[in-house]
Amino acid sequence: MNIIPNASLLSFNTFGIDVKADYFVEYDSATDLQAILQSEIVKSNRILHIGSGSNLLFLDDFKGVVLHSAIHSIKKIDENSDSVYLEVGSSVNWDDFVAYCVENGWGGVENLSLIPGEIGAAAVQNIGAYGVEVQDVIIEVNAVEIETAKIRNFSSIECHYGYRESIFKNQLKNKFIITSVVFKLDKKPVFKLNYQHFEEAVLKNGAIDLKNIRKTIIEIRESKLPDPKILGNAGSFFMNPVIPKQHFFDLQVKYPHIPHYFVSETEEKVPAAWLIDQCGWKGIQIGNAAVHDKQALVLVNKGGATGAEIVFLAEQIQKSVKEKFGIELHPEVNYIN
Repeated sequence: MNIIPNASLLSFNTFGIDVKADYFVEYDSATDLQAILQSEIVKSNRILHIGSGSNLLFLDDFKGVVLHSAIHSIKKIDENSDSVYLEVGSSVNWDDFVAYCVENGWGGVENLSLIPGEIGAAAVQNIGAYGVEVQDVIIEVNAVEIETAKIRNFSSIECHYGYRESIFKNQLKNKFIITSVVFKLDKKPVFKLNYQHFEEAVLKNGAIDLKNIRKTIIEIRESKLPDPKILGNAGSFFMNPVIPKQHFFDLQVKYPHIPHYFVSETEEKVPAAWLIDQCGWKGIQIGNAAVHDKQALVLVNKGGATGAEIVFLAEQIQKSVKEKFGIELHPEVNYIN
């Protein structure tokens, strides 16, 4: 058990907020995690489990124990003529995993290229992009219960996945720690290209295949999203709001070119970036926090920003979108204090 007291969390949050934890503990197996959860240092302190911190915003120093997985393995556990099944350790970098699948010719996650974070967090958040969500390829999530240190396996159905939602963010929040995830990948990929002008963009790079889909998405994301190593950020700060159909129709009368995506017969999804941009926020800076000048959905640390500064900026954006469109924006980023 590697225990680091008064540990800096600067390298464990992509916003680059300079905060500390009373203790930082890392483990490299489910068995080690079980032992840690039964140790006195964990039982006598508040705990927080983090991945790479790509979806966290620290508002202050963390008083307690921060846990981090070092389970860095990819195992092929089964395969047939159509599919391959991989058990992937919770600390594996998500984009490294996508690259690994694409190199092996296995489809299913290529549309999720360059999303930051680790495997465990991806399963908690149900990450998604370009018409694909990680729930589409998850078969099972393996976890350890914090209170009892017992291992439990969750089927994909038991994870209760929804748009950026899972049971681990709701009913079982702070109850379990994910140690590995089982994925089903396709040996005969069916490409998902029906997202805006995505197919057209892929064709510019050549044939429609896994490598060109990945290449295209990386190019698009790098053109819009700042590198957190240069400009602290957590990617998309807000979730795209889903609103009642009638509310959307009312907005469409006033804004005929409002972008939207079908959700159901009663609901429509509207891009948060468009709403924020229409309110004039792109490139605006308050203190050391700002809205990215190329992508209104991304809030950035211009250098030395505190969590409180970023939250204040976010709240001002939420207020203006609510006033102009009658829509409430909800953070995709988790506030930690």
